Amino acid sequence: MNASDFRRRGKEMVDYMADYLEGIEGRQVYPDVQPGYLRPLIPATAPQEPDTFEDILQDVEKIIMPGVTHWHSPYFFAYFPTASSYPAMLADMLCGAIGCIGFSWAASPACTELETVMMDWLGKMLQLPEAFLAGEAGEGGGVIQGSASEATLVALLAARTKVTRRLQAASPGLTQGAVLEKLVAYASDQVVATLGTTSCCSFDNLLEVGPICHEEDIWLHVDAAYAGSAFICPEFRHLLNGVEFADSFNFNPHKWLLVNFDCSAMWVKRRTDLTGAFKLDPVYLKHSHQGSGLITDYRHWQLPLGRRFRSLKMWFVFRMYGVKGLQAYIRKHVQLSHEFEAFVLQDPRFEVCAEVTLGLVCFRLKGSDGLNEALLERINSARKIHLVPCRLRGQFVLRFAICSRKVESGHVRLAWEHIRGLAAELLAAEEGKAEIKS
Repeated sequence: MNASDFRRRGKEMVDYMADYLEGIEGRQVYPDVQPGYLRPLIPATAPQEPDTFEDILQDVEKIIMPGVTHWHSPYFFAYFPTASSYPAMLADMLCGAIGCIGFSWAASPACTELETVMMDWLGKMLQLPEAFLAGEAGEGGGVIQGSASEATLVALLAARTKVTRRLQAASPGLTQGAVLEKLVAYASDQVVATLGTTSCCSFDNLLEVGPICHEEDIWLHVDAAYAGSAFICPEFRHLLNGVEFADSFNFNPHKWLLVNFDCSAMWVKRRTDLTGAFKLDPVYLKHSHQGSGLITDYRHWQLPLGRRFRSLKMWFVFRMYGVKGLQAYIRKHVQLSHEFEAFVLQDPRFEVCAEVTLGLVCFRLKGSDGLNEALLERINSARKIHLVPCRLRGQFVLRFAICSRKVESGHVRLAWEHIRGLAAELLAAEEGKAEIKS
């Protein structure tokens, strides 16, 4: 494929992508395939001679799409959102074209510097304490990780390294092994200090946890993977109160801030806590500016060595939506979740199982776990909408998360009517079984 072919095929691919997203509502949200469906549909080995682009694109529709769960369908209400927007897709195309591996400032200065500035932009949108911002000469700063899980692991390893060195400095005879066997990480059944838990979007009180960690010199990592995007709205910013006590903070713009995966934003108050744990300086990665104090080498802030130009997605999205556009998007999803909550509350057969704060509603049929498991099975087998469950206080609960950029009130209403209809069929069947037994 030469540049001329790329121009032509690129336009065709953009058209295919736009058609896919515009018509996604008409596709079955959850695939009807069995494990192993794909292998018989493709050759056992790579082709010796090139295939045509036309054949490949036809196979996308024939082979790939039947096995796709359509996360951006307005009938997808499972897990949490995964962000998608046209500006982010365009930025990803440019990222692929530039194709740099930004492990150091010298490897591509723009890749490093735009990330630093975008993380400051986002930190200011959240009204993070100044200590978390890089600024001109700050001690803290932000870095894009691949996921919240990765950010949590980075924080854990950095904390471990920091306390180990502190204890060894105080007691020079203390071995690393002796320290490690004494270290303790404190967590609840939702992992770490969490703002917006996965199960039910509940919030730890940082104003209670934070002072204790501060007094005891315990590293506090705060995970707001889903909910963090909402903190750009003034009415939700109070949920972040107490973040000033944290050593590190993380959330995923790739969940709810229209920046396509992967883009997990992590901030630390002291960058030396990360570089002290992850610094890697072989001769072939050194460059003339690294000792100047003027630049950042992000390989020292993460587990992998290489990294993509992910900040382009943030730059495009923030500029093309503006803060007000992003706030409106968050508010719309929250409003839709309250619309679904109202439907549930109006039906005496159902109950809401947790406070609805943002875009998630946890609900269930009043009755046994088995009844709710059967309802979920009917919902997902019908493949008109897609939900996943959780367990709250020992009970099996259904989660209804507002996810798609394209979802509207009408989709939420149709989803509820579908759930009600399946529930009525289920309850009637259960009554019939009871009558037969009696």
